[in-house]
Amino acid sequence: MSDARPSSTLLFPIVIVFSKILVANRGEIACRIMRTANALGYRTVAVFSDADAGALHVRLADEAVRIGPPAVQDSYLNIDALLAAAKLAGADAVHPGYGFLSENAAFAQACVQAALVFVGPPAEAIDAMGNKARAKSLMEAAGVPCVPGYQGPDQSDAKLTTEGRRIGFPLMVKAAASGGGRGMRLVTSAAELAAALARARSEAANAFGSEELILEPALTDVRHIEIQVFADQHGNVVHLGERDCSIQRRHQKIIEETPSTAVSTELRAQMGDAAVAAARAINYVGAGTIEFLLDRVGKFYFLEMNTRLQVEHPVTEAVTGVNLVEWQLRVAAGERLPLEQHEVQFAGHAIEARLYAEDPYQNFLPQSGTLIAWRPASGEGVRVDHGLAPGQSVSAFYDPMLAKVIAHGASREEARRRLIVALEDTVALGLTTNRRFLIATLRHPAFIVGEATTAFIEMNFSVGSEAMRHPVPDPRTIALAAVLLFEARARGAANARGAAQGWSSTGIAVSPLRLTIGDADHPASITAAGTDRYSVTLGDDMIEVSIEERHTDAVRFIALGLQQTARFAVHDRTLYLDLDGMTATVRDTALDIGRLARRDGSSRLLAPMNGAIVGVLAGPGDRVAKGQRIVVLEAMKMQHEICAERDGTIDKILVKPGDQVATRQLLAELKPETGAKQDRIEGTP
Repeated sequence: MSDARPSSTLLFPIVIVFSKILVANRGEIACRIMRTANALGYRTVAVFSDADAGALHVRLADEAVRIGPPAVQDSYLNIDALLAAAKLAGADAVHPGYGFLSENAAFAQACVQAALVFVGPPAEAIDAMGNKARAKSLMEAAGVPCVPGYQGPDQSDAKLTTEGRRIGFPLMVKAAASGGGRGMRLVTSAAELAAALARARSEAANAFGSEELILEPALTDVRHIEIQVFADQHGNVVHLGERDCSIQRRHQKIIEETPSTAVSTELRAQMGDAAVAAARAINYVGAGTIEFLLDRVGKFYFLEMNTRLQVEHPVTEAVTGVNLVEWQLRVAAGERLPLEQHEVQFAGHAIEARLYAEDPYQNFLPQSGTLIAWRPASGEGVRVDHGLAPGQSVSAFYDPMLAKVIAHGASREEARRRLIVALEDTVALGLTTNRRFLIATLRHPAFIVGEATTAFIEMNFSVGSEAMRHPVPDPRTIALAAVLLFEARARGAANARGAAQGWSSTGIAVSPLRLTIGDADHPASITAAGTDRYSVTLGDDMIEVSIEERHTDAVRFIALGLQQTARFAVHDRTLYLDLDGMTATVRDTALDIGRLARRDGSSRLLAPMNGAIVGVLAGPGDRVAKGQRIVVLEAMKMQHEICAERDGTIDKILVKPGDQVATRQLLAELKPETGAKQDRIEGTP
């Protein structure tokens, strides 16, 4: 450990006493903080919006306070509401978690002024690194290698265009106050620059309240490597190794690991020294992360500093044996760091996968809805951080991350295998997740040999590629779905007649079904051939299905000679089935009068999810082309562009900026094409 830096605050012992911590966050990170705080003898206070009233983090806390309606500006970003909650509950400390106000210098300062211990860095350190332009200047002065570019005060389109052409393409446009991939645009040519500047400004203004942009050359085929640093109030600073966060979509990480296959012992020492120097340059205190880009020849460049705990911190905990939240609380109480640099040890390998409510096969479109069934995986070396419970609503107001699944092993390959099994065993039914995509990523040859860079997804899982086609359930899956839906229908009929009559699966005649999975219909017929035995006909094929073992949410079955376990839930006439790493949503629509039919090139623009309208880019009478942006919707911390599906003329615009809309709400409509068939609704699925 390096010598302590001189400071007037070190002339007397630092003792800071607090006993009740308000966690100014939600979801899995709030739960994780509360568990560690409770273990150290602290009481905890949760805060919640109306959307989170029944959430797990609320139930885990000793006390909880409502802070407002669902919108983050009125709840989790409302500093006055958070301070009032702390006062009401008698809290004397605040832990911000990550996201929301965790890197807001004004919030840190407001806590101090309210006589609350802020479990995080000083407001001055947050402010120093809160703006990418200012941070780069500080790092250059500290001798930390930085990506060249433009971060000047002249923010005019003319100046940014000139600087962009000087830097060259491909070019990254970034919000100076950005985080989590928001306010970032990749520009591949000069023709794209003006539109990218406008979109980045809009997203940055909505997300961070600042339109300031910086420009940097887009370094492609590089690694995204971050170094975990920790500093106490006595001037001691250490690093806890690196995390490789190269696998990203929309500049947001989805898989992280430590150690990195691209970092040698010598390079780790060099990057660690640079990270410690960066922390010292701003008199840092607490947990922080210095993010670098690493090229193929071993040169690294400062990207940004996150002045908070990172989402991916569990992999560092797994290989170091350090509880980073415990260190945060001890440092906030004035204690010295428990370890010196030479005492930090690394054991094994750890990989984390972020489970998101999103559809990878629709360009990672975020999903909202109800989590019908939830069961996290367990096992040797497996950890799942989450804040979920069955029946919980996943709101469009917040980030779509559901959980973090972490696996630790003696080797990278052992950790990889354990993580795949853990993801396969994680049950999340009721809404679409990226689980299958994560498994495919972990099984990809480039990942197996440790060669994945920031270009990994673009190179191997590009939109429209074979790997990104929506998976189609096989006949075994469809046959089992037929059995489970048939049983649910028969059981419901028996219950309607009266429980005294009971229900049996034997002696039932042939029954027709129409299984609807996505946009595809699968006609089927089923016959009960004996107790827990069925014959399912799918077209010209007949599949025998035998139920060997039953549980509330799972069945062990045999079909086509293979015995497997499937997890499932039936809710509102819909079967949610999890089999062999794939989740299918299946309905029996044989008795429906009609189904929703919507042909390609629709004239109707519908909201893909709940959210807020932040832009309307056309009006009635405007002539538009297929693919042209019409409405911009903000949901789950991202902006989504709703585009025309055909050439035509706008007939109606039914929303305006600021409107809140629901999933599949009609936003706009084109005038009918002469002689064309009209969209029709023949019933509801």
